[in-house]
Amino acid sequence: MFSKEESRQLRQEFWTSFGKSFPRKWLLYNTKIKGLSFKFHFDTKSALVAMDLEDDLENRINCWEKLVALKSILKDDYLPDAIYEEEYYLDSGKEISRIYVPLDEKVSIHNKNTWQVVMEFFNVNMSLFEAFFEEYKDIIKS
Repeated sequence: MFSKEESRQLRQEFWTSFGKSFPRKWLLYNTKIKGLSFKFHFDTKSALVAMDLEDDLENRINCWEKLVALKSILKDDYLPDAIYEEEYYLDSGKEISRIYVPLDEKVSIHNKNTWQVVMEFFNVNMSLFEAFFEEYKDIIKS
C-alpha cells in the first residue's frame, strides 16, 4: 500500500511523464460546447478516455441524441470499442452521459511498469476521439 502522499506523487509523476512523452495541447475542456469535455482517467485499477456530457438535462439530452446519431460513424471509422452510456454515475454520485473507451489490460497508476501502455493507449485513443469531434463538432453543436 502507498500512503496518500506517495500516491499523490506517483500520480503527479505519471501525468508529468505523459505530458513530456506526448507533448501536445489536448482539447479536454476547450470544446466550445457547454457541458461537453474530454477526460483521461487512470487509477489503481483501470484506464480510459472519455467524452463526458455534464450539462443540464435538456442540453445533455439534445447533445446525446446527436452523438447517438453519429454512433455508427464513431465506431466504424474511429473507435470500434467505444461504449455509450446515457446514464453514467461518477464516484461522486453525479449523473452524466459518457462515451468512453476502456483499456482492456490490468493497469495501475501505482505500477510504473504499466505506464507506457497507458500513455500509448491515451495518445492513440484520445487523438481518434478528437479527430471525430473535429470532423463532426458542427453537427454536435447545432
